[in-house]
Amino acid sequence: MAALVCPDGFQAPPAGVLAVVGARMGELLATRSLLDSVAQSEQAERLQRALYTIADLAGSDLEMSEMLRDLHRIVSELMYAENFYIALYDDHDDSLRFLYFVDLVDQEAPDQDEVIPLSRIERGLSWHLVRGRKPLMGTLQELTTQVDGHLHLHGADSLDWLGVPMIREGEVRGIVVVQSYDQAGRYTQAEMSLLAFVADHILTALERRHGRERLERRVMERTAELALANQDMRREVTERERGERLQAALYRIAELASNEETSAGFYGEVHASVGDLISAKNFYIALLSDDGATVSFPYVVDEHERDWGSRSFGRGLTEYVLRTNQPQLVDAARAEQLMASGEIEGSFVGAPTLVWLGVPLPGPEGPMGVVVVQSYQAGDDYDQRDAELLTFVSRQIASTLLRRRSNQLLHDAYADLERRVEVRTAELREQIAVREEIEARLQHQVMHDSLTNLPNRAYLRDRLERAIAKLRRAGNRRFGLLYVDIDRFKLINDSLGHGVGDAVLKEASQRLASCVREPDLVARLAGDEFCILLEEVQLPETASKVAQRIIKAFDSPLSAGGRNLKVSASIGITVVEKAEGGADAVLHEADQALYRAKERGRNRFELFDPVMQSNAMTVLNLEQGLREALAGEQFVPHFQPLVRLDDGGIVGYEALLRWDHPERGLLAPGEFLQVAEESGLIEPIDWQMFALAMKCSKDLAVDGRFVTLNVSPRLFQRPGFDTRMLALTKEAGFDPASLRLEVTEGMLLGDPDAMVAVLLRLRESKIEAALDDFGTGYSSLGHVHRFPLKMIKIDRSFITPLAGDDSRRSCAVVEAILALGHALGVDIVAEGVETQEQRDKLAAMGCVYAQGYLFGRPQPAHAWARQ
Repeated sequence: MAALVCPDGFQAPPAGVLAVVGARMGELLATRSLLDSVAQSEQAERLQRALYTIADLAGSDLEMSEMLRDLHRIVSELMYAENFYIALYDDHDDSLRFLYFVDLVDQEAPDQDEVIPLSRIERGLSWHLVRGRKPLMGTLQELTTQVDGHLHLHGADSLDWLGVPMIREGEVRGIVVVQSYDQAGRYTQAEMSLLAFVADHILTALERRHGRERLERRVMERTAELALANQDMRREVTERERGERLQAALYRIAELASNEETSAGFYGEVHASVGDLISAKNFYIALLSDDGATVSFPYVVDEHERDWGSRSFGRGLTEYVLRTNQPQLVDAARAEQLMASGEIEGSFVGAPTLVWLGVPLPGPEGPMGVVVVQSYQAGDDYDQRDAELLTFVSRQIASTLLRRRSNQLLHDAYADLERRVEVRTAELREQIAVREEIEARLQHQVMHDSLTNLPNRAYLRDRLERAIAKLRRAGNRRFGLLYVDIDRFKLINDSLGHGVGDAVLKEASQRLASCVREPDLVARLAGDEFCILLEEVQLPETASKVAQRIIKAFDSPLSAGGRNLKVSASIGITVVEKAEGGADAVLHEADQALYRAKERGRNRFELFDPVMQSNAMTVLNLEQGLREALAGEQFVPHFQPLVRLDDGGIVGYEALLRWDHPERGLLAPGEFLQVAEESGLIEPIDWQMFALAMKCSKDLAVDGRFVTLNVSPRLFQRPGFDTRMLALTKEAGFDPASLRLEVTEGMLLGDPDAMVAVLLRLRESKIEAALDDFGTGYSSLGHVHRFPLKMIKIDRSFITPLAGDDSRRSCAVVEAILALGHALGVDIVAEGVETQEQRDKLAAMGCVYAQGYLFGRPQPAHAWARQ
């Protein structure tokens, strides 16, 4: 749109004129717009061509400097750019490198490869362009207002300056700068945008060029690496092929150790194997004799030399290798040196020899020989590598030679051994025959009794095990075992001597053997014990008949030591029907039956009954329980009072043994006392009982009352019994005057004098004695006065009849005992008083003391302490 202004004082033109002017101005404005459009199109076309050219430069083969000059030329076509530079920024070391720098005024241009730290140009325009990350344009004064902080001038001062950063992914990668020294205001905002746009493409072109250069450099480096790797691979393939040939050669040489080929064939194979590794047209093996004086040549292949006979150890090259025990690679020059030093003598092997290579064959005590190759033709020379290879092979050759030598020695030794074995075998056959005869005698001696010549226990056990095995295989083949014992044989030995006893055993063995038939067996176990194994026993009666024959066989007297002796036998029988146990179990069953026969009077036989085993196990379990009760202190004392008949007052207590069984409850002595006596446990039980009874009854033994303890015969007869009893009272804090020990008549009459002495010692210590169960033993009323007794207890067998109609005999005995007690000054106690009638009769007869259920049953001490 255009406007026509008319100044004041002038008259406005006519409307027609205004219309023409308006039309003309419209044409001028349209023309101007077209010209601007054309200029813009030309500018866009130049920019497009510039960008295409920049892109082409990135992929061209131009040198970097030439490419940068072309970039400068392209930018100059778009704007004023006579002063122009491009710099790349490295954020790792915070520096700039000026790839291109052209300035008409500033002559101190940085080198293209120079790295300039930003700290050197701190606060300069380029520094602010990198740090600010935004374009800068204008004069120095204008630029001062565009940057953060101070601005320092580095280089020449320009009139107009335009710089843009090259940014990729938010990071500054470089800068592009143009500047003018002769005209201010050359650069506009449009040119700033244009330069920023071109700078992005310049960065792309530089990155592409750098990427291409890096790729080309990496390709060149990788190509070089591949070339080296290819060379290494070729060497490795060569070495591997050589190693495979070496391995194959070593295998072939090792296999020759067990080969049956002749020596010539063996050496020929060795030569062929070496020839696969190195040139071996001329090859020989030399061996040193055992004494080291001679060198022989068992194998030679040579194109020129013909004389290879054995020779004395001299100064040749072969001997030089043997002396040094080292591989030797010798050419003409080396040979002259060795001859000059006296190491070898004569000419260099043969006239045509060019190179000689020899390595030692290692032996157990030094070199045993030499393997040699030599060359007569140029091109077949050997080097140190061949020497190492041949040295390696020589070890296998030497090892194979030693093995072949050992095999030959072993073969010769075997042949010699076979000859010696044949001779020795004949000698051994004679010795074996003698030894078998001796072993048979020894076996008979080991398995038989020397006195009776009967099989012994070991022989019997073996036969029993075989019989049990047969029973396992065939369950209907029962067998029997008779355990025979000569009755009272110990008496014969003790009275008539062992000579007569041996004669009795010999005669008894013969009579036992006459009672059986084959295949039954009679064996002597030990002493006067014999066993008879009956192989076939279908019924127990069969074994019983044999036992009857044995008893009958001993009916007639035996003649021994000039005497006719009447001997009997006791027999235990077991018939085995099940193979559940071993030989020991069978012997044990027969032994139990024998024990039963001896218990029932001897000169008889008994069959084993499982009840015997059950009873034996019961006794065994009871014995084990007694031992555990001792350890666990399960025995406890119960106390029964002794009272005066006139008023019922308690004068004392009898301590009675009880077993507080953890499972069966409280047990009286009748259930375990016999087992305790037979096993010898009664003594520790008594002492434990005594200590506990004294401890529990200290509060009962007061006001003149006493406590009685029952003492077993075995314990009372022990030496030092009285001393230990007195020590126990002191340990328990019990008054000896309140203690009375109950003994039986049998104990007193066993050794009366000794018993009197013990009782007197006890009385001196204030411990009195009481005679228990009087009237049931072996004593008479006339013997009682010999013993220092404080009290006599009438056995309950005389008290029980007092409650019946016919009590005259019991009353007479009781009255006699009461009279004796009064005469001797001994207290008389009636045991087992259970009824009022018994009490009344005893009181009427003048009995003062009594004991029984009528007055109280045995109870723990604390129960009586409350009364």
